[in-house]
Amino acid sequence: MFQLISIQIIKMFLLMMVGVICSKCGLIDSQGNRTLSNILLMLINPLLLVNAFLQEFDSGIMPALLITALVCVLTHVIAIPLAHFAIREKGNPDYSVERFSAVYSNCGFIGIPLVNSLFGSKGIMLVSVYLMVFNVITWTHGLILITGDTSLKQIKKGLLSPVVIGALTGLCIFLFHIPVHPILKDTIAYISDMNTPMAMIIAGVSLAGTDILKALKSRGIYLVIALKLLVIPVILTLVLSLLPGEPYIYMTALVLAACPTAASCTMFAIRFNKNHLYASEIFALTTVASMVTIPLIVLLGEQLIR
Repeated sequence: MFQLISIQIIKMFLLMMVGVICSKCGLIDSQGNRTLSNILLMLINPLLLVNAFLQEFDSGIMPALLITALVCVLTHVIAIPLAHFAIREKGNPDYSVERFSAVYSNCGFIGIPLVNSLFGSKGIMLVSVYLMVFNVITWTHGLILITGDTSLKQIKKGLLSPVVIGALTGLCIFLFHIPVHPILKDTIAYISDMNTPMAMIIAGVSLAGTDILKALKSRGIYLVIALKLLVIPVILTLVLSLLPGEPYIYMTALVLAACPTAASCTMFAIRFNKNHLYASEIFALTTVASMVTIPLIVLLGEQLIR
């Protein structure tokens, strides 16, 4: 497990270094990075969720899918209040970035390959549902957190975002056995495959403008690391250990929750003019720290969730 995680993180950092090089060579400037971020959030992410549901329907997996959706909600019911009370707003201009980073995980980019290696195709189906609920929460609560706009108009905008529409479209295709032409299916798959590389390159371009040594001196980053990688996953593990059900369902959700900070924090920060350099620093440092914390959380889960 540790080796698998290490390999995935090394791959992500290599992709990030491509972004750093592109920035240093002048291939991608800040405006270009903003454009790429918009393409990722508004086109590639939605089609990734559609693609996740483009497989044969199996009614036997429906209870597991429902439980996974509920566990995703439970995870954020735990994480959102903890981040709110632990990360203070007063005197902290970047509190929204820190709270977002503590709550939302990189469950797609890192979580998918990890779960696939542990549980195979049945695990990937659970990841698809988790990602659907995750993105609904991200594009409602997460969007409000970053923008500061709590109006009904903003909530409606989040619920009608391309990512949420993509998730619902994929779910309808799956539940109602809607046929998709192989050519269209392949096209969607090709675009979906761009998700991780583009996200990492965008993060790398932002990272090129950061001062990592300065970031290591930030108390806020250490608080985010503690919350995101240890406190929230441990509390979730303890709660899940009390619930009945198939252990692989809970372990899948636990792996996803234990992943480092979501790359989408950097994407949102770029799109809505927040401190994207700080978001990139948090993303980089939580990713490194997760090499140690994810195996520890999984080990704890294996001992308690039976």
